[in-house]
Order: sequence, then structure tokens, then C-alpha cells
Amino acid sequence: MSGLLGSVKGPHDVKRLDAEDLPLLAGEIRDLLVDSCARFGGHLGPNLGVVELTIALHRVFDSPRDPIVWDTGHQSYVHKLLTGRAAGFGALKQEGGLSGYPSQAESEHDFVENSHASTALSYADGLAKAFKLRGEHDRTAIAVIGDGALTGGMAWEALNNIAAGKDLRLVIVVNDNGRSYSPTIGGLASHLSSLRVNRRYEDMLEFVKEKLGNVPVLYDALHGIKKGVKDVLAPQVMFEDLGLKYVGPIDGHDEQAMEAALRKARDFRGPVIVHALTQKGRGYSPAENHDEDQFHSPGAFDRATGAEKPKGRIWTNVFSEELVRLGKDREDLVAITAAMLHPTGLAAFAEAYPDRIYDVGIAEQHALTSAAGLALGGMHPVVAVYATFLNRAFDQLLMDVALHRLPVTVVLDRAGVTGDDGASHNGMWDLSILQVVPGLKIAVPRDGERLTELLGEAVEISDGPTVLRFPKGPVAEPIEAVGKLGEMDVLRAGDPDVLLVGVGPMARVCMDAAVLLDAQGISATVVDPRWVKPLDEALVLAASAHKLVAVVEDNGRVGGVGDAVSRLLRDADVDVPVRGYGIPQRFLDHAKRAAILGQIGLTAQDLAREITEAIAKRSSQVERQSAPR
Repeated sequence: MSGLLGSVKGPHDVKRLDAEDLPLLAGEIRDLLVDSCARFGGHLGPNLGVVELTIALHRVFDSPRDPIVWDTGHQSYVHKLLTGRAAGFGALKQEGGLSGYPSQAESEHDFVENSHASTALSYADGLAKAFKLRGEHDRTAIAVIGDGALTGGMAWEALNNIAAGKDLRLVIVVNDNGRSYSPTIGGLASHLSSLRVNRRYEDMLEFVKEKLGNVPVLYDALHGIKKGVKDVLAPQVMFEDLGLKYVGPIDGHDEQAMEAALRKARDFRGPVIVHALTQKGRGYSPAENHDEDQFHSPGAFDRATGAEKPKGRIWTNVFSEELVRLGKDREDLVAITAAMLHPTGLAAFAEAYPDRIYDVGIAEQHALTSAAGLALGGMHPVVAVYATFLNRAFDQLLMDVALHRLPVTVVLDRAGVTGDDGASHNGMWDLSILQVVPGLKIAVPRDGERLTELLGEAVEISDGPTVLRFPKGPVAEPIEAVGKLGEMDVLRAGDPDVLLVGVGPMARVCMDAAVLLDAQGISATVVDPRWVKPLDEALVLAASAHKLVAVVEDNGRVGGVGDAVSRLLRDADVDVPVRGYGIPQRFLDHAKRAAILGQIGLTAQDLAREITEAIAKRSSQVERQSAPR
């Protein structure tokens, strides 16, 4: 790699550069970001916005001795480039290449592998306290948090605690670009109480309400300054009321100004907030002019025009269209998203029914309990989140929704193996943790037609919560049922050798495995449960008629559907062996979904081989037991 960036092997090289060289370095970084993301996709917009900010961080602080924690980690690409990973950046998010998030395995400069929002301040609080206790008074913890991540309640819990640590060496950089995925949402009204007596603030509030229509008040306590009205909202008032020192707002694209502000914060030797105003998508006009999300995380695209390459029809499209259709006849249907209106497919519903959509910001816990309130008030909420993010709202689903037997439907996009975004984005936990929720019903569609059917069934249930999950990517080709077994779909009828239970999209894998088994003289029946909690009692009779039951799911093996089937059969005194096939309980490295499924043995070939061996072993055991003694 040539140019200035090619000479940067670590932060020490960034420090050695003359100030007049830094704009050239920033330009080279932006060119590489665009080139790499155009090939494979990635979080382009957020990283184009933090180029100068990141350069300044590495010129002022001494990473890794001064740890930098990113919130969220998708804005760490520039950090990777400045810490010796530029040569490998062309393989970003590819199997064996660099992760799209901080990775401890990649570099000592990546302290925290964080891709769930609103956590950095708590990490930094703990790090700063540890440095103090260990007598390492020359070390500073730095948290870089986007204004979108500040809408999460955990961030404010951390701020409350940080404010009490007057001598903690901790610098909080607020990267204020007005965006998380879409425009940052949330009022934080209690934190603005000291400003409400200001008539100019009230005038601005009315302006924001008028501009955003029915969307909740934009989080303008931070990024309203972009309108050129620093004195109107005076964000320092809010933070200094919490007892935190405030520096800013600073032009986040003025590298020298950022350096000066960061040095001032570093030398204060106590918690300081540095408020940087940045532009998402900076320096690449297709991103700057992209109204939806400034190229937050595009797929592969044409570098010259910014046009994304066609993705085809995906699962999210099917959900989006069906929810809009259901909303026409069901005026009680309302939709909730946690700062992901477009990624979860709710934008079309928002356009069709603007009075029935709520974007709560990055606040999954609030989303679920607000949904409980809506249900108590006579509505049927549909909460759409990525499967991995439901983990954050488990208590609310359990105690606020399920305990009250409320009709709330949770739709989990990106369930199962997602691939490219790495360990923290795989939705491999939900079918396990949700098994313990009393009264909850879980549906898993195998294809688009079943997604439509099951969503309709879910919103008709009025005596408790429902969950519908589906994976990332192109929607599966339809598989028609050849019969029914209770409420389950029979996809392939066979002789009583093996009963294959295919959970959702794993039904296709089971169908393909059945063909391979047939070639080995093993007949397989394939069923799709459709609803996996509670399981259909008809499964007991079906299992008892087969020599082996194999459950295949796109979820962690521990506590998932396979374990539920085993428990169902044990309780019914059915001693047919059950084999569970799913995701091993470990954090998976990033790669394409198909590659990961191959690595973990969730392919038709792997299943056919293992089931053939299990049948052979079972037959051998039966022969030994029946042999005369």
C-alpha cells in the first residue's frame, strides 16, 4: 500500500505526521473506505464521518495504554486502519479477514468487542476505576459514543455513575451525527428541564416537531447545534447539571480543533465530555445525499454512482408487505422499532399508517414495556427487532408482557446465523432463552408463504405474547406440505426409519438430507412444526412410530427446540432416541452464512452422514440386544 496510509503501521506513525499532512491522510482513508465497502458492503457512512476524529484520538492518546472503546463498534474502521491493519482491509468482513467490529484477536488496540449499543460508557467507567485502584494515574479511558447510542438507557445509567467519580481519568467523545441507523430519536425530556424556561428553546422544539411530524422529538439536546443555534439548546447545561465537564461543540472534521479539545479533556484529570459534530457519509456524495441512512451499512455498490447491487427478495420484504396488508383491516395493530425502521422492514408500515408507528431509539427494554402498555390499552403491538437485540429486553418480555398474558407480537429479523457481522450479531440465542417464558408461543416459518400465514396467526392470538423469527437474506423457495400431522406440516412422508423435524428454514436442509438418506436405503419423514412453542402433541405419536428423531434448528443446541422435543418425548415415556442438530454453543467467527453452516455441520450432506451413522449404530445395538445368549 502506497501513500501516507501505507506508512502508518501504528499510532506512533500517526503522531509523527506533520499537521499539514493530515488532510491528505484523511483523503486516503476515505478513498480506501469507499473502495472496500463498494466491493463487499460494510458500515461506510458512520466511518466516513469519524476520519478526522479518529486521527485526533490517536495523536492525543497512547493506545493501547489509553484504551479506546467504540459505541458502537461499527465506527471503528478508521481506528483499524491507523493501528496497522490497512493492508488487510480489502478483506473486511470476509471469511478469514478483518472483523467489521473491534476484535481482540486482531489487535491489542481493540479493548472491547462491542457491537451492541450504549455499553461503552460502562466499560470506560470500569476501566478508569481499575486504573485508579492500580495506581496507574497516567492512563486515560476513552469512550467514543454516537448520539444514537446515547438514546439507550444504559448510557445514562453509566453517566450518572461517572459523574460521581470526580477524579476518574475518563474522556467521553460524543460523536454527534444525528443518526444511529436512521435519524436519532428520543426526547430525554427530564434532562432538558433546566432549558424549558428558555423561550428560544421552546421555539426550537416547535420547529423540530413541525419538521418531524408524528415522530417523537429528535434528540436535539446534542445535534440541534448543527442548525447554527448553539445558544438555543446549550447542551453543556444538561451535562454540567449531571456534574460532568463539557467541551464543545467542536467541528469533528477540523482535526486540529479536535486535537486541541481532546488535549484539554485529557489534561483535566477528571471525567470530561467532548462534543464533536460530524457528518455521516462525509466526503462521498452518494452517501451524503442518501436520505434514508447516509449509507449506514450498504451492501456491495457501484463506486461511481453509489447504486447498490440488487439483493433480490429477502425475508424482511415479505414481513413488511404482509404487516401493511394486515394493518389495513386491523386498526388495533401498531408497530414499534428500536432505531431500525428501515432495516426491520417497518418503513412501509410507517408510510401507510403514520399514527401507528413508534421509533423508540436504541431502547429495546422500553420498546417491550411500552408495547405492554399499548396492549393493556387495547392495541396489538408488533415489535420488530434483530434477534440478537431481543436479549437486551428479555426481562421486559418475561415480566412485563408474558406475566400479564398480553397480546404482543415480537418479530425477530436476522435470526440464526447471520454471518458477516460476527459473533454478537448471530441470532442464535432466542429459541433457547424464550423456552422458559410461560404462555409464550413461537412460530418459525420455513419460507415466505409460511411467514405470511404465521404472522397472520400470531396477531390473532389475544391471550399472550407471540414471537415470529426468520433469517437474514433471500427468502427461501416455497415447500408445499403433502399432509398434516396435528397442526404440523408434513413435507415428506416416509417409512418409519427417521423422523426429521426441520425448524423453519432448516426444513429445506432436511428435505435435501432425506433425498441423500434415501440413496442409502434409509427412509425419512420430514415435518415442519410451524409453531415450536408449545410443541404439537402429535409429535409424540409420530416419534413413537420411527426409529430415530432428528431435530434440525438454526439456533444454539443447548435449550433449543431439540431439547424441547427430547423433554416432550421423555414426559410421554417415548424412548425413541432424539438427535439435536444446531449451532454449537460458542461465539462464531464472521463469514458468509452458507460457509458457517458448512463449518458447523448444518448441511444436508453432514446431516445425512451423521444420521446414517446413528441408524447403523442403533441397528447394531438392537441386534446385540436381541442375539441369543
